[in-house]
Amino acid sequence: MDTLVPKRMFFTRGVGRHRETLASYELALRDAGIEKYNLVQVSSIYPPGCKIIPRVKGLSALEPGQVVFCVMAKNATNEPNRLIAASVGCAIPADSGAYGYLSEHHSFGETEQKAGDYAEDLAASMLASTLGVDFDPDTSYDERKEVWKISGKIVKTTNVTQSALGDKKGLWTTVLAAAVFLL
Repeated sequence: MDTLVPKRMFFTRGVGRHRETLASYELALRDAGIEKYNLVQVSSIYPPGCKIIPRVKGLSALEPGQVVFCVMAKNATNEPNRLIAASVGCAIPADSGAYGYLSEHHSFGETEQKAGDYAEDLAASMLASTLGVDFDPDTSYDERKEVWKISGKIVKTTNVTQSALGDKKGLWTTVLAAAVFLL
């Protein structure tokens, strides 16, 4: 029996602006290069043995109209100059036969760096708790990151994040970040 366990994944992000909310989302998808696919949003498990590939290589493996699974974060505003962000964090275990975590984060007023760090921390925290790595959730992200490295159970954390300021004339501004799976 064939299973739907993705073997490869790529990250992408985009921003769109338009007077209509839906059109601004479409433009963000277009900016991310994933507007031509039937996207199915799934929960946040990084499959065992999955390989992260470059966006260009991932997009070249897809056909228009194809059903494509992804983990996506998105946010939108029509408030002029309002800072918005969308981020997907990723935590990969050292054991390639184990699953990792992806996390979605959507925020207002956070820089791209802050939103990305938060999403990455969230994914790593979920993985660490699954793996039994002791950490104090009240310590700083940098301190927790050091504990995870020392444990040897989490090999890599990363994120993809898109932020933008709301259009100064009040057009809808949409940001999105996605981890796109390839079977």
